Amino acid sequence: MSWLTPDDDEDGPYAEYADHAVRQRPNPKANRPRTKRRPEHADAVVGLVTAVDRGRYTALVESGADPHDLSERVVVAARARELRRTPIVIGDRVQLVGDASGAEGSLARIVSIEDRRTLLRRSADDSDTVERVMVANADQMLIVVAAANPEPRVRLVDRYLVAAYDAGIRPLICITKVDLADPEPFLGYFSALEVPVFRSQPGTWPLDEIREALAGRTTVFVGHSGVGKSTLINELVPEAGRAIGHVNEVTGRGRHTSSSSVAYRAETPGCAGGGTGWVIDTPGVRSFGLGHVTTEGILRGFTDLAEIIDGCPRGCTHLEGAPDCELDAAIADGRLDAAGAARVESLRRLLK
Repeated sequence: MSWLTPDDDEDGPYAEYADHAVRQRPNPKANRPRTKRRPEHADAVVGLVTAVDRGRYTALVESGADPHDLSERVVVAARARELRRTPIVIGDRVQLVGDASGAEGSLARIVSIEDRRTLLRRSADDSDTVERVMVANADQMLIVVAAANPEPRVRLVDRYLVAAYDAGIRPLICITKVDLADPEPFLGYFSALEVPVFRSQPGTWPLDEIREALAGRTTVFVGHSGVGKSTLINELVPEAGRAIGHVNEVTGRGRHTSSSSVAYRAETPGCAGGGTGWVIDTPGVRSFGLGHVTTEGILRGFTDLAEIIDGCPRGCTHLEGAPDCELDAAIADGRLDAAGAARVESLRRLLK
């Protein structure tokens, strides 16, 4: 027996207003169901990102990337909507669609990023676990440090080394202003690592040696503000025209002159490495956070201590006071000299 009154049944006078008979008005913003399928972009060309500036990406489309256009060209692009949460950085190889002619006023679109070989990252500080991607696909890291003015910082170089080893990048060191101070005591901290070192002073840059190391590779330059990083890049790539600052006589700190990362082609004629090298200039920093790096990643940055660490008991934290830590034993019995003990101190500060 139905509880509906006779007037409420489907045959009553209001039957035309029954729920099942009401005509649904389509949603003008969602007429078609959404799909996860995306265009294949078969006509996309590949470009190398060489600069990033406020949502615009400068990419170099190499010869042969487009079968219809064999000329190398510089293309300005924006990222596609589906990549809005994906960082795009210097060194990325990206796929471009749209107007990739490079003509003035044209704008292409980045629709995908090719697989990265390496990824250099940093965090704001050691308590910040959010990583900030700096450079992709670099082969080497050239750490530029001054022998004096500003004073070299062992722990900052240790951080660079950890970041390089964690990313699978080969580290190099260039120490400048050796006319102001003897660099050997500072370099002694890293002698066991067998990292290639270049020494320079005003007017006598070891350009041939550095070009030999750059040939056929992508090298990211890092360093404290005021150490001469931009000056070195201008010597290697005269057309770069990077601004050069000075060191404050009161604070001993350099002034930030490079405000963004930029990649430059470095010609290396006659070098055994063959091929053109790429140098990537990064803004000078006074700190380099490693909050994103794991304990294993930090240990990889201290290859000179690896053999000793292998003798530690399982689960050893390698911190000061850790029971039976082989690092303390090596300092006590003289296997590690003063420089080695300083390296242990740097390791423990990073592990904390």
